[in-house]
Amino acid sequence: MPQMPQVPADALTKSGFKKYWPYMVGGLVVVLAGVGTAWLISGKVMGRVAGSTATGTTLKIGSNEVGALNPNVKYQDVKGTLREGGLGNEGTHHLERDGGPSQTVYLTSSVIDLTGFVGKKVEIWGETLAAKKAGWLMDVSKIKITD
Repeated sequence: MPQMPQVPADALTKSGFKKYWPYMVGGLVVVLAGVGTAWLISGKVMGRVAGSTATGTTLKIGSNEVGALNPNVKYQDVKGTLREGGLGNEGTHHLERDGGPSQTVYLTSSVIDLTGFVGKKVEIWGETLAAKKAGWLMDVSKIKITD
């Protein structure tokens, strides 16, 4: 049998490292960037869940009131009776107001669970969103029971 040439172990280690070091460094950078991004996102989400926002307002949770208003945002406020159901894919709830169906406000909220207020007379504060089917679609930032 022919004998294979012997290559010093030292030569393999040096050439392998020189050949693959950019890939190893690149992989490390990608992992660190992913961990850093996840840490930043989780800090923002956890801050929102805990009730603090970038402007320093806190989410108030009381017996008849939930939510917070950012002083830098102009909100609309509306009163009526909260009911379940949106219009198509727009909103999860709606607010029945005096004046009939044409005055209905469809609601969604990214910060408040509205189900605990169904059937109650409430005042809500929120921002108007673009809608295709609903005449008025609002993202609720604060809700208060008025009865």
